[in-house]
Amino acid sequence: MIKRQQIKELLKSTAFDTEVTVMGWVRTFRNNQFIALNDGSCMGNIQVVVDFNNLPEELLKRITTGAAISATGKLVESLGKGQNVEIKATSVEILGDSDPEKFPLQPKKHSLEFLREIAHLRFRTNTFNAVFKVRHALAFAIHQFYNERGFVYMHTPVITASDAEGAGEMFKVTTLDFDNTPRTDDGKVDFSQDFFARATNLTVSGQLEGELAAMAFGQIYTFGPTFRAENSNTTRHLAEFWMIEPEVAFADLEDNMQLAEDMMKYVIKYALDNCKEELEFLNTRLAEEDKQKPQNERSEFGLLEKLDFCLANEFERLTYTEAIRILKSSKPNQKKQFKYLINEWGADLQSEHERYLVEKHFKKPVILTDYPADIKSFYMRQNEPDAEGRQTVAAMDILFPGIGEMIGGSQREERLDRLTKRMEDMNIPQDELWWYLDTRRFGSAPHAGFGLGFERLVLFVTGMTNIRDVIAFPRFPKNAEF
Repeated sequence: MIKRQQIKELLKSTAFDTEVTVMGWVRTFRNNQFIALNDGSCMGNIQVVVDFNNLPEELLKRITTGAAISATGKLVESLGKGQNVEIKATSVEILGDSDPEKFPLQPKKHSLEFLREIAHLRFRTNTFNAVFKVRHALAFAIHQFYNERGFVYMHTPVITASDAEGAGEMFKVTTLDFDNTPRTDDGKVDFSQDFFARATNLTVSGQLEGELAAMAFGQIYTFGPTFRAENSNTTRHLAEFWMIEPEVAFADLEDNMQLAEDMMKYVIKYALDNCKEELEFLNTRLAEEDKQKPQNERSEFGLLEKLDFCLANEFERLTYTEAIRILKSSKPNQKKQFKYLINEWGADLQSEHERYLVEKHFKKPVILTDYPADIKSFYMRQNEPDAEGRQTVAAMDILFPGIGEMIGGSQREERLDRLTKRMEDMNIPQDELWWYLDTRRFGSAPHAGFGLGFERLVLFVTGMTNIRDVIAFPRFPKNAEF
C-alpha cells in the first residue's frame, strides 16, 4: 500500500518538522521552486517547495500543470500569505507526465461551456471539485434520512415493459438487427423475436414497482437512474438522471407533504453542516457571477442565505385552485409579461408561474396540491368533485426558488374500480399492468409517494445554473460523449 498523507489533513496539521509524503496533480509551478499541489481531497492546494539547485533540470521540466507527482519532505510552518503550512521537499517523483502544450486545463478561468466539452477533466477544477463533493454529501444524506426512518431501499428495474408516466417518451431496449428487423404479417416489428420476447424500454420511473414493495414493507424508497427520451435542450432537462422515489403504505397526501418537506430540510442541513468549504466557494462564485448580470436579473439571496432561508421557513401549502386565482390577478399576468398567460382553471402551470409563486408572491418554498385530474397521471387518487363540479386529484408539487418544480407526488388511487375506470379513460392497457392492479385486488390500502429529481436538488444546493454541470457525464439530445 502506498503511504501518503491527504492534503486535506495536512492543511489542518501542526505536526511541524515531521516527514510527510503527498501525491497529487500539479496546479501551478512557479519560479522553478513553488509547486501548488492538489490531490482532490479538498479544494485547497498545499505548497511544495523544491530546491531547484539539487534537482535535475530534466525533472524540473516535467513538473508541469496537470502532471501527477509524489513529493516527500518536512512539513513546516509557512511564511507565505494565505497558507499555514508547506512542505520542504527532499525528493520529487513524476508519476504521470502532462504535456503543457496539449493539456487543456491551464491555470486560468475557463467557461462552463468549454469545461462541458472536456467533462473527463473538469473534475480537476475547484468548481467541479465543490459541486461533486456536495453531490456526494446529498446522496449520502438521502440514504441516511430514509435509513434513520426505517425505510427499505429497493432497486427497481432499469429495463421495463411499462410506461409509468403514460407520456411515451422512452428509449427502446432491443437486440434486434436494425438492418434486418423481423416483421409480423401486418408489417410491425416482431418483438417476440427480441431478447425479452416483447417491447421493452429504459425506465422513466421506479414508482409502480415501488408501490408493490410498499404494500409489503410499509415504507420503501428507490434511488436510481431514470431516462426520458424528451427532445428538450434546456438548462433544466437531461435524458438520463437520478430519481429518489419513496412510497409509503397507510399514508395520505398530508403525510406525503410532511415527508417531502422533512427530507428536503434534512439533506440541505446535512450539506450545510458537512460541505462548508465547498458551499462557501460556490457562494462566492455565484456572487461574482451575479455582478455580471443586469440588476433586475440578480438573485435576491446569496447561495448560503437561500439555503438557510429554506430551513428557517415552513413550506407554504395551497391548492392549485388558490394558485390559479393568485396568478390570474398577478401583475405579470395582467400586464401580459408571462409567456403563457393564465386565463382559466385547468391550465398546466409552467416554470415561470411556479417561480412567481415562490420568488415573488410567497417568497418561500411552496407545496401546491389538488391539481385538475386532466393534467395528471392515471394512478393519482381522485378527490370528490369540488363545489363547481371540477374533478381534481390528490397530487402535490413542491416548488423551490430558482428551480420551479423540485418534487412531484401524490396519494395513489387505491380503489380498484376508480383506478380501472381512469385507465380506460386514458387508454392505458390494463392487461399489461395486471401485476400493478393486483395490489388493489389483494389487501389494498391508502398509500402515497413522490419523486425527486436528484440533479435538480444538486442544482439548487450548489447554485449552479445548468443541470449539465451537476452530473458527471450529461446525456442530452445529440450528445452521449464520454
